[in-house]
Amino acid sequence: MTAPTRPDQNDDTNDGIVDFGFKMVDRAEKVGLVRGVFDSVAERYDVMNDLMSGGVHRLWKSALIDWMAPQPGQHLVDLAGGTGDISLRFLRRGGGSAAITDINHAMLMAGRKRRDLAKYRGQTSWCVGNAESLPFDSGIADFVTIAFGLRNVTDRQAAINEAHRILKPGGRFLCLEFSTVNNQALAKLYDAWSFNVLPQIGQMVAGDADSYRYLVESIRKFPAPEILADMFATAGFAQVRVRSLSGGIACIHSGWKLD
Repeated sequence: MTAPTRPDQNDDTNDGIVDFGFKMVDRAEKVGLVRGVFDSVAERYDVMNDLMSGGVHRLWKSALIDWMAPQPGQHLVDLAGGTGDISLRFLRRGGGSAAITDINHAMLMAGRKRRDLAKYRGQTSWCVGNAESLPFDSGIADFVTIAFGLRNVTDRQAAINEAHRILKPGGRFLCLEFSTVNNQALAKLYDAWSFNVLPQIGQMVAGDADSYRYLVESIRKFPAPEILADMFATAGFAQVRVRSLSGGIACIHSGWKLD
């Protein structure tokens, strides 16, 4: 199966219609549809990440933390933080505290059961919250991150704006997300794996092929790196940088709030 052309602009629209994978749905419906996907896969989410990426997602997340270089006393707000994987890595590398927020209660509950996060209980907080309208005061975070979550947000620009709002001056926002494969041969292999194999793995491991089919489709509908960089700039971020990972399968976008 060949993926449709990736959008060349921010596909958040003002006419009440947004993408949900390859489908177009009413804007008000998307939150509930996304919640249903992650309710279904929450308990097997971390296992599926390993199976889907062959474990490479761990290297991508390590690259994200390396670029952040956490320091004691720094506070992270991790958007779409799910099971706490990014926050755990941040704290292990010396970060001070982490607030894990996600719109999906089931994902947060799965994260709170993790034994490897138990030793950091005093440094973590968990919050059900929408990345488009966060329940935090302005200027409270040294870092804001979102890993493999921005493509599931209904209004992505609103979420990026909110990241800017809650950062302290001098704070930094980093987004790790699937991106545009820049090699034609690799792109064909990636499409074959994504559309033909991943839904089958989802059915076998999580009992849900449709949710993983949506996740694959949502990757193909996500804006290209240069468009996402423009969205960072629109929110007020400076020194916007993009790092391509694994031939463009994933990218990290970074921006600083200067004042």
